[in-house]
Amino acid sequence: METNFQQVRKTRYMNPYVAGVLLGLVVLAANFIAGRGVGASGAVKSTIVAAVETIAPQHAANATFYKDYGESHGGNPLNSWLVYQMLGVLVGAFLSGIIAHRMKWKVEHSPKITSKRRLIFALMGGILFGFGSQLGRGCTSGSALSGMAVLSLQGFISMAAIFGTAFTFAYFFRKNWI
Repeated sequence: METNFQQVRKTRYMNPYVAGVLLGLVVLAANFIAGRGVGASGAVKSTIVAAVETIAPQHAANATFYKDYGESHGGNPLNSWLVYQMLGVLVGAFLSGIIAHRMKWKVEHSPKITSKRRLIFALMGGILFGFGSQLGRGCTSGSALSGMAVLSLQGFISMAAIFGTAFTFAYFFRKNWI
């Protein structure tokens, strides 16, 4: 009986409605405290710019994008509140995994596919998502959640497009996770 309780305890997650309300409060607090919304793509872009400036400083000095981005961030792209936010998200996720006893080195996937296939699809999805966030001038958090928080029509359109696309493609890719 104790083993069954431990299995149930391992798979319990936060109520999605409570999590949604908490996420909304985070977005509201970010707007109130920092004067802007949340978003991950800006932190990734800052990290990439800092890496290029470190690895290829001559290229960064000659390329308009890197030069302008560095100047707009006071010379240090890593000194951005979005970078600190993402570090907080990573540390928080790590601590949450430890507290909930979910820290394991394994790839969760359907028995119908291999770990390798799951990782390849995850990598492809991440790359496409990153590319799309640059085309859309922000990730889902920045574009949709923060946009909706300030009642921007663009935020509502972004959210509809994100969920509409997800529902459309989920049918074709569902065999990769169920």
